[in-house]
Amino acid sequence: MTRTAPADRALAEPTRPVGGKWMAAFASAWLGIWMAQLTPIQLLLPAQIDARLHPEHWIDSVMAFGAVSGIAAVFILIAYPLTGAISDRTASRWGRRRPWIAIGALVFAAALTALGAATEIWQIGIAWVAAMIGFCITTASLTATISDQVPVAQRGIVSGWMSAPQAVGIIVGLLLVTTVFTGVFAGYLAVAVLLILLVIPFLRVPDAPLGRARDRVTARGIVQSLWISPRRYPDFGWTLTSRILVSISNALGTSLLLYFLMFGLGDAHAEDDLIILTLIYMVFVILASLVFGRLSDRLARRKAFVFLASGLQGIAALLLALVPDLTVAMCAAGLLGLGYGCFLSVDQALATQVLPDPASRGKDLGIMNIATAVPQALGPLLGAVAVAVSGSFALVFLLSAVLAFAGAIAVSRVRSVA
Repeated sequence: MTRTAPADRALAEPTRPVGGKWMAAFASAWLGIWMAQLTPIQLLLPAQIDARLHPEHWIDSVMAFGAVSGIAAVFILIAYPLTGAISDRTASRWGRRRPWIAIGALVFAAALTALGAATEIWQIGIAWVAAMIGFCITTASLTATISDQVPVAQRGIVSGWMSAPQAVGIIVGLLLVTTVFTGVFAGYLAVAVLLILLVIPFLRVPDAPLGRARDRVTARGIVQSLWISPRRYPDFGWTLTSRILVSISNALGTSLLLYFLMFGLGDAHAEDDLIILTLIYMVFVILASLVFGRLSDRLARRKAFVFLASGLQGIAALLLALVPDLTVAMCAAGLLGLGYGCFLSVDQALATQVLPDPASRGKDLGIMNIATAVPQALGPLLGAVAVAVSGSFALVFLLSAVLAFAGAIAVSRVRSVA
């Protein structure tokens, strides 16, 4: 056997189905990751900033939260393709992806622990940026394992097991930090420890090693590789555009919910009602992720499901904009969960089918991940600006609806995938 054979196995299109143990370990890792990322975004980080600032006007707190998230977005933009490209070229006996999944989880957990100890806004900002870099390192490699190891006919359901834990992670994280680990430091430490424990099982999953190192990673090479011509690869471009639009829409619809309840609805029990809304959202995300992901595999269709998902998110956002009421918000949470759960699982499967080059899966999916993570980070900032301009949350949700409908139009332009 030649020395290049292992490399051939690492780059080959997978044909052997993954089993239940693989999926369980994959879902476990994502549960830890989502808990560690979304619990701070939904509650810990805005509450920590608000408690530190004690602003005279609540909009100042929203703007500070948006600024911290926006700065982190800049680093996410760099970290995702860079770490994905490095993992593509990693020739270790532990494989290409596992070393970086482990390194990223450790960086992520350490940064969250530091965030819990931060007392100044600049310390909070630096720690959150470090946490997001760790998040990028881990998820760039973990996402690439779908293209590396999962055959096309299973990618819908496997992507569902990537998406469903997002909802579980939010609600479990919120319950933990509001009922068990109620201090700021204790809350951050709890999600950091759970992150490490839940990622460990996937580190035992085999990862085919690259037989020989590929070209050295350089700054110039990374910058050049970021450009994937939409003329040459139009389906990649339309999928990326759709993901950006729908992800910004979802971020606008969810990232300011605590502030919406507190100041938009004047809810005296905002934190408790946030958990209720999140629970409703969670149930529908889980159902949609698993049901629609499997259904898209069986029907061998992706675009129709992504189109439906985008439309449901747009309708949910319109409800929040036009009828600012807690009961309506609960209905909107269900629709939003149904739409976003479907989108997360099926769009991820769609993304793996429009990649230009099997040798650069990590980098290309890193670019796709930018289209999810950067909008999540920018959403609070864009929403804060909209609130500051209009003095209410209606504009935030109207923008969310418009972007969701635009995302549906973009995905309809994909041609190579049904």
